[in-house]
Amino acid sequence: MTAKNTNILDEKGISRALARIAHEILERNSDVKSLAIVGVLTRGAHLAKRIALLIEKLEGVTVPVGLMDISLYRDDVHQKLDQPVIQRTDILFPVKDKNIILVDDVLFTGRTVRAALNHIVDFGRPRTIQLAVLVDRGHRELPIKPDYVGVNIPTSRTDQVVLEVKEKEGVDRVHIVSGEENGPDDQPDSEAGAAGSGKRGRAKRPARKAVRKGGRR
Repeated sequence: MTAKNTNILDEKGISRALARIAHEILERNSDVKSLAIVGVLTRGAHLAKRIALLIEKLEGVTVPVGLMDISLYRDDVHQKLDQPVIQRTDILFPVKDKNIILVDDVLFTGRTVRAALNHIVDFGRPRTIQLAVLVDRGHRELPIKPDYVGVNIPTSRTDQVVLEVKEKEGVDRVHIVSGEENGPDDQPDSEAGAAGSGKRGRAKRPARKAVRKGGRR
């Protein structure tokens, strides 16, 4: 079957969605200095940095940004034969009593977010953890709901929702690839299905030795 590409967001659409998310974060969190942003690698991390810059422009406050690889926290890590491609987790600020904005690109089953929540609390106990996603495509398998959403789109479970960002692909866009028999387990790079990311695989859950500053060990 021939794959079909459907464009959902272009550069302007992504910029508007992120600007709206930044404003909604500020409306909900009056104490800007209590905020910290954590992006799920890889594309969620790029979005997290952009949101932090938008908040800085609006409020004149630099919000700390952390980057997180959740590969070894996934609940399917022991179900696949390939080793996961492990990237570095950098959370160089104390998370205790912070309002953490967890940023991911596409929310699908919710299993990536569950893994990220487990990873965050290894660093300490935040005041709150709020979830921001650029795209919510539905088909949840866990009771997880985002606090901030750029766009909601209806999809088939076999669709691939692909986010491309200037930092990696040289262009900003979101599009759906449909007509291919891909299931949720075939969706690389978080839950989105963005091209060029590694597979998750068999490995042990890590000891609590990620890079951190001020968090508990």
